[in-house]
Amino acid sequence: MAKALTADDLDRLRAALAAGKPTPVWFTDEAVGVTSGGQAKVVAFDEPAEGDFIQVRPTGSRDVLSFSPAELTVAKPPPKPKPAYVPEPEPEPAAPEPTEPEVVVGIEPGAPERPKARPTPRRREPAEVTVTLHSTPEGEWTVDVLVGKKRTVRWTPVPAGDIARAARSLPPAVGEAIGASLEASKQRQLKRVEQLKAELEAAQRALRELG
Repeated sequence: MAKALTADDLDRLRAALAAGKPTPVWFTDEAVGVTSGGQAKVVAFDEPAEGDFIQVRPTGSRDVLSFSPAELTVAKPPPKPKPAYVPEPEPEPAAPEPTEPEVVVGIEPGAPERPKARPTPRRREPAEVTVTLHSTPEGEWTVDVLVGKKRTVRWTPVPAGDIARAARSLPPAVGEAIGASLEASKQRQLKRVEQLKAELEAAQRALRELG
């Protein structure tokens, strides 16, 4: 069984990511939804460091998934051995079967053959998806996505303009709640603009007096 990430491993992975040289990791048997032994690249760390806080991108995929230290390892798994070739024994000659009269089954002209029934493929039930939007008093929005019991997106920033466009297609009660938050954020930004204008004018007056 592959060794899970230790505190020292996490420190080295953070340092390598900060230096722009992310270290590859591999999935352990504890990882859910991916192949054990598969390779991935660390792209970010969530804060606080608890639960599935390590964001990785599996090799050959564009998706970014979150995992816990127990689901990842820095120990590269050994290559799988190729199965040894074992020649099959030659079959013994079969005894001649007794001759029987040939029986021919006739098919009525024009009668189609009955097609064989194909097995019904098993359908995989889709997992429940939970999308949570969160707004701070400063008007900053983030989104969290949970697929089944697996968190695939953890509090990723979302532009307020995208939230405003999405609110137009949601039920009126939801749109009103989001709209009220966006309006409050807009008013705070307007006050900030006025404050910055006043500071700019004061700085320009002081500059003119010095000149």
